[in-house]
Amino acid sequence: MPFDLDAWLATRRAEIESVLNDRLPQPERIDDPGRLVEAVRYSLLSPGKRLRPLLGLAAAQAVGAQLTPAVRLSTSAIELVHCYSLVHDDLPAMDDDDMRRGRPTNHKVFGDAVAILAGDALLTLAFAWVAQAGALAEQECAGQAANYLQASGVLAQASGMSGMVRGQARDLGEPAPTTLAQADQLHLEKTGALFRAAVEIGAVVGGASPAQLASLVRFGQAYGVAFQHADDLADNEHPALADMARQRLTDLTSQAVRDLDGFGDEAMPLRALAAALGHQA
Repeated sequence: MPFDLDAWLATRRAEIESVLNDRLPQPERIDDPGRLVEAVRYSLLSPGKRLRPLLGLAAAQAVGAQLTPAVRLSTSAIELVHCYSLVHDDLPAMDDDDMRRGRPTNHKVFGDAVAILAGDALLTLAFAWVAQAGALAEQECAGQAANYLQASGVLAQASGMSGMVRGQARDLGEPAPTTLAQADQLHLEKTGALFRAAVEIGAVVGGASPAQLASLVRFGQAYGVAFQHADDLADNEHPALADMARQRLTDLTSQAVRDLDGFGDEAMPLRALAAALGHQA
């Protein structure tokens, strides 16, 4: 039977949405100074693809793990980091965007100061969720907490000065890329780092072997860079590089699929996600 990616995505996305909604406090039920919780919920629960936690779940499934509450919570934490980055990226000091996902951006609704605090809250909450996931996993099976500690380190490295924040600094402080190598470097840091981390976290909490983990890290890195090339092509960014970027997208998604050669049918969601991205070339 051919793999039904749409059905898989619908099921997994509903699970992620449930985690996001249920884990966030309701502002009307607590003291919410400055409408901070409301601002957090406004951005995090706005319609999104949830692609990063989906990749995390797919990676856990690829190594044969059950998608337990602990696995779902730890992979959902990645969406918090992604959302924080969007809230801050939209600020006047960054990209100064007025709209995000068809709605006014966070700072347009709540003001710059609360938007900054909402981003800060999302980032720190992400690590709280990974820690809570580790405690849940330890209750399910002793000895699992170490995997979640490792996942926390992966998320920190991908989010900070060696990953996403580094890429944002490069994007703000350097001219737009004029070569494919420069575009690759920017995409690897600003976008690819968090995609790679999503896959790596899913693999780690899923109990991947060292060989499986290495293959999935390569997959995540290739997918992340390819994703940003596809996004640039759709938005007509860097038009002088378009032909090369289109070929690079094809090459990277093909490479990502090859990185899964050692996996069985459990990796079908990852294969289908890479193939779908490659079709955008």
